[in-house]
Amino acid sequence: MQEPITTDIAIIGAGPVGLFAVFEAGLLKMRCHVMDALPQIGGQLSEIYPRKPIYDIPGFPEVLAQDLIDNLHQQIEPFKPTFTLGERVETVEKQADGSFIVGTNEGTTVHAKAICIAGGLGSFEPRKPPLENLEAYEGKGVSYMVKDPDKFKGKKVVIAGGGDSALDWCMYLADVAESLTLVHRNAGFRGAPDSAEKVEKLAAEGKIELLINTNVTALHGEGALSAIEVTNKDKETRTLECDDFIPLFGLSPKLGPIGDWDLGLDKNQVEVDTEKFQTTTEGIFAIGDINTYPGKLKLILSGFHESALMAHAAFKYMNPGVKVNLKYTTVNGVGGF
Repeated sequence: MQEPITTDIAIIGAGPVGLFAVFEAGLLKMRCHVMDALPQIGGQLSEIYPRKPIYDIPGFPEVLAQDLIDNLHQQIEPFKPTFTLGERVETVEKQADGSFIVGTNEGTTVHAKAICIAGGLGSFEPRKPPLENLEAYEGKGVSYMVKDPDKFKGKKVVIAGGGDSALDWCMYLADVAESLTLVHRNAGFRGAPDSAEKVEKLAAEGKIELLINTNVTALHGEGALSAIEVTNKDKETRTLECDDFIPLFGLSPKLGPIGDWDLGLDKNQVEVDTEKFQTTTEGIFAIGDINTYPGKLKLILSGFHESALMAHAAFKYMNPGVKVNLKYTTVNGVGGF
């Protein structure tokens, strides 16, 4: 059994608010370990609309969602945060000394002095196509995320979807997989026009097969996936050899295990106070879209404000009786560790 990761604050959620919480904690010399069920940082911004412009971030008249995440990542680098990505937090156990043991579905454990839930709308779960026996092939040829692209080296891969994730991974895996087919139920793509143009060029060059106005209608294989059926709008059906099927139809938010942690909930949101942004469990804080309080505004800007107050409250929780010295970065800069 692996040794637990030790940290000051375990931040559950690697979206923009969770990342900025690392910065605010770092100013108070607290280390953070960031955890997220998605395989990369950025939350909704990176997974759902990386190229969407955002207009209400102070100092940025306009900034693309992914650029904001990249900038936040650069901003927290001096504080050397550590990460567990692609794993969902399942359990939280409070210890006698007031610290916490956090466990994931992959068996990773984190020993933290405090917890900050910054999970946005909760954990994200993939939208699954309505295919018979789909679950039987999960982990045996069906994947909903690309955690390790090298896994698909030399494989016959089929991607389904028409958004940014489907297009981006199609472009990437075209040079990795033995063969790659992109199946999309419509003629046009929802993703960035530039990405769609590049995918269509790959198809024209024969590097991938592009099947539009087509749906995946059946999965086949003994014990593991070996073939899929596709049907086009003219009701014509083909069978394709397939080692890996990756349906990328977006993600839907679910509260998930947070609902079992005995926190104060109001319509699937965590109730907090507006002084500390602490939940009903002392030492567990919640910031961003996951929380609720009178006057709550679901804005990234609001989450940044909440992360600052949370960090100061977490410091006091870990260091009772110790005065927090508010330091302005304009005077002291960012020291890091």
